[in-house]
Amino acid sequence: MSEERFVSRGFVGKRRAGEKKDRIPPGQYLTNDFPVLSAGPTPHTPLDKWIFSIDGLVKEKASWSWQDFNQLPMQKYVVDISCVTKWTHLDMKWEGVSLDTLLEHVELDRKAMFVTAYSDGGYTTNIPLTDIINGQSFIALKYDDKPLAPEHGGPARMVVPHLYFWKSAKWIRGIYFHCEEGVARQSNLLGNKKIASPFGSQ
Repeated sequence: MSEERFVSRGFVGKRRAGEKKDRIPPGQYLTNDFPVLSAGPTPHTPLDKWIFSIDGLVKEKASWSWQDFNQLPMQKYVVDISCVTKWTHLDMKWEGVSLDTLLEHVELDRKAMFVTAYSDGGYTTNIPLTDIINGQSFIALKYDDKPLAPEHGGPARMVVPHLYFWKSAKWIRGIYFHCEEGVARQSNLLGNKKIASPFGSQ
């Protein structure tokens, strides 16, 4: 099982101790905790009823049961995560399925420019297609070598490390491709922010 080390924008290669402060975006504080922030109650979907789907501007819809999803190739990731509530946690350890792997199972329409990730509990978030492909995102099933806890988005959470954590949809059940940027229902606690990058560009 391979392990990929994502690095924040502007940093490549092996990290040195002196670079830690440079990996913390402006205005953020460093934490070793994993804070929980949710807009509503935590969903608890039975795994035998869990299905992940890819739909929208694709030639044919693709779906996986929990059992089938766990048979897909898994990777380990070590990434820095920043939340819009100002915390940053370095070197978080995840395990999951790359979005690139999932997209091998569908044929995208050339008009597909955006994706809406949707979750149990009714949460949705919109992300440009260019922000989730080429190794930039994954569906996490484990955190710190343990099954992902429900309060952190388990059983499955979309993780997009280079964007603020509110773009990493908890309790994800699917992604829908479309040609225009829609208006997703964001948490009232987080607001409907357009700037999703901790380092200030989008």
